[in-house]
Amino acid sequence: MHNSNEWINIFRSADSGASDEAAAVRSALESVGIAAVTLEDDAPGVPPGTVVVRVAAAQEKQAEAALKAARNREPIPVDNSPRLNLVTVFEGVGPTGELEALSLRALLDANNVSSVLEGSSTIPNLPFLVKVAREQQSEALQVIAEAKAAGKETAED
Repeated sequence: MHNSNEWINIFRSADSGASDEAAAVRSALESVGIAAVTLEDDAPGVPPGTVVVRVAAAQEKQAEAALKAARNREPIPVDNSPRLNLVTVFEGVGPTGELEALSLRALLDANNVSSVLEGSSTIPNLPFLVKVAREQQSEALQVIAEAKAAGKETAED
């Protein structure tokens, strides 16, 4: 590494998630063209249990501005409306419950209906649930009804 006088710490942390934070800091800096290095406590001058991100001293001001801009970015809006709450469209139990649930998920995915599978192969006495967003419930139920009406022969095709 270069002479330590040429590099300054732009980030330092000893928190449990320090390595992930340092990676995010380094990525933010590199995305705007600022070279950065990540050092852990095995590097000279880094306190035990600490992770640091260093930049060239000449780029200190640009690095600080880049990190400030990254922190001030608008977060992606989250839609917390009830229309996205998950509702159960299938409950499978017994020895075929998991297979039926997986088949149903494949059918829903093929029809552009996003779904979630709940259940555990390691605890077979619990049911397998297929859930969809409330706003897709009617579409999911229609796909299921059409598949049942088409019958076993159509499924094999």
